[in-house]
Amino acid sequence: MQNVPGSENVHAATEDTSALEAEVRSRMTQGENIEQEVRDLTVKALSRQGHDQDSLRHVMGAVLKGVREGAQQKLQSSSIQTQTALSPVRDAVAGLDSALAQLAAASKLTLEEAAGRAQTFSKEELTRLRANLESIENLFLETLQESASAAQDLVEVTLRDIILHAKRNGTAVGSQLKDALEALNHQLKSTTHSQLEAGIHLTQAITDTLRRAAANVLTEVAERVKPSDKPG
Repeated sequence: MQNVPGSENVHAATEDTSALEAEVRSRMTQGENIEQEVRDLTVKALSRQGHDQDSLRHVMGAVLKGVREGAQQKLQSSSIQTQTALSPVRDAVAGLDSALAQLAAASKLTLEEAAGRAQTFSKEELTRLRANLESIENLFLETLQESASAAQDLVEVTLRDIILHAKRNGTAVGSQLKDALEALNHQLKSTTHSQLEAGIHLTQAITDTLRRAAANVLTEVAERVKPSDKPG
């Protein structure tokens, strides 16, 4: 029996997000530096997935499902105080926010590196990237809202409080996106309609940048996401 075209990629992506969910849940119950661990897990997942809205939603959803299930497990343990169980929820969401900010920073860095080498991307790819980047912060807040609705009791209350805080004070990814979109719009203005067949592919270039960041080879992406970018 023949496989449906693309079915292998869908299956692989599903396996990746299932593994991500399990890893985050494990960190929530056993990890120590939750924010950093969730950030690193998410960056690695983003370096293996596409960056379209559906792919990003699946990654965010897997992370947040692992977060709420892990927190719920902690709350069910009589030996764990409530605040001890809920504090990692805030840390984990901050880690996810930071990872998304790294995606925005990687996009900006990729554009800058290409410009430095006099390489160009097609207007079509740049336009697609802009649409994806413009959707990230809203997608983040929407997925948080969905996760809060699926959570129980104090975990739901904590997630809704995080959403309210993010809407009032902004997010790390929202802050980073401003710079990335500015660089992208600048490149779009200088891109001619004749540049339809670029020698390099933008999505792959950004993925390569993220992979270097995930392997801790590239520090510039992480350095661009400063602590001050996070909602305080």
